[in-house]
Amino acid sequence: MSTQHPNGKIAINNIKAPSMLDSFIPLIALVIMLTASVSFFADNSSYGPNQIALLLAMGIAIVIGLKNGYAWKEIEKAIVNGISISLGAILILLTVGALIGTWLLSGTVPTMIYYGLKIIDPSWFYAASCIVCGIVAMSIGSSWTTAATVGVAFIGISNGFEMSSAVTAGAVISGAYFGDKLSPLSETTNLAPAVAGSELFEHIRYMLFTTLPSICIALVLFLIIGFNHSTANVGTTQSIQTLTATLESTYYISMYNLIPLAILLILAYRKMPAFPAVAIGAIIGAIWSGFFQQELIMNMAKEGISSSTAFITVIWSAFFDGIVVNTGNKEIDELLSRGGMSSMLNTIWLVMCALSFGAVLEHLGMLAKFVEFILKTAKSIGSLISSTIVTCIGTNLITADQYMAIVMPGRMFKEEFHRRGLHPTVLSRTLEDSGTITSPLIPWNTCGAFMFGALALTSYDYIFYCFFNLINPFIAVLYAYTGFKINKLSH
Repeated sequence: MSTQHPNGKIAINNIKAPSMLDSFIPLIALVIMLTASVSFFADNSSYGPNQIALLLAMGIAIVIGLKNGYAWKEIEKAIVNGISISLGAILILLTVGALIGTWLLSGTVPTMIYYGLKIIDPSWFYAASCIVCGIVAMSIGSSWTTAATVGVAFIGISNGFEMSSAVTAGAVISGAYFGDKLSPLSETTNLAPAVAGSELFEHIRYMLFTTLPSICIALVLFLIIGFNHSTANVGTTQSIQTLTATLESTYYISMYNLIPLAILLILAYRKMPAFPAVAIGAIIGAIWSGFFQQELIMNMAKEGISSSTAFITVIWSAFFDGIVVNTGNKEIDELLSRGGMSSMLNTIWLVMCALSFGAVLEHLGMLAKFVEFILKTAKSIGSLISSTIVTCIGTNLITADQYMAIVMPGRMFKEEFHRRGLHPTVLSRTLEDSGTITSPLIPWNTCGAFMFGALALTSYDYIFYCFFNLINPFIAVLYAYTGFKINKLSH
């Protein structure tokens, strides 16, 4: 006898819908194990312990699914499908690793650091980082590309100023997601209105009401932190002089080195997809290194090999294994010795484990169970919007994918928003106010894992400094309960 599948499909075998307890057990187990992972391994928790926690929690969910009558073959197929949606992100991660490697070798990133140290004052450095990243992200529609290029440079500048790299990462991510969120070129900015049924530019205009107050508050906080940094500190001045002198002696510093960045931004602005655009940027960086950093390449090559062999091996290695710079200054060496596709492999491992866990929970009907419970408790419009925000954040936590955190809650709540007379822009804005901007705050989410790979800092380091990402959902909840700027359908 056939039965109704929890996801709406007809199943031939006797599949039992998960209970609320069934649905919560894997999630509670994951929270406990992730907490233990951070407690025992601290900053190293993203290098394996978190992945094991995700896999063990997935195993618990699978056991519950088998108990409820699901076949292993179907669960395995769901895991494979879950991983497959991350392949595009994995390709981008690998090319970003190559981009960082070749841009460090070509002098593109060191040149951005060098001029940044010359131009920017520490007192407004954090705010400037946020604003610049916001402008770049709005222009190209990509928070990832912004963080992997100018974001990496700002992290380097912060080291020169002896300022907090964690606060800098928070400023970079705040600006990058502010610009990404308001850019008509952004994938998520187009996805949210498509799911909710609103118009793109109407959606962007409506987002301004929650986005602008959030970024203004964030900038004030970054200015306050920056002003508290002592510009009269002798050590800071000496550190800047040491770093700029070392960059000049190690690299050929010139405005020409910024051409790869300009080309990448133009490609992104012209809506070239991220994977080929970043790949072209990495290749141009490799070509530039051959033209402008010949002395550095020869210094990095093994002794006794010809110049042609040195150029091939060093540039080739920059793609897959990054570069290692030996200046004699440990801090500068750590700053400049990075990149390569291999540096992203741990991040890819984390993404695959997280998406596998989310795919299992979705296939077993556990996510649908959560939504069913939420809709029963959402009586008012304020509670409905707040519940949607919580669901988007929860989906980011469970499925580990920003797009899933927009699409799934959007599909789940669309009819309920319409039934209560709310304009589609309310739903599309809510999806962005929660699903888009909270993704980099979660270490195992694709966005959090990307930021870890690009900025070399974990979410645990910068989470409390991503002021824009933290404030925006609270502004959205405040509007929901006060009824401010909550559009209704005209009848």
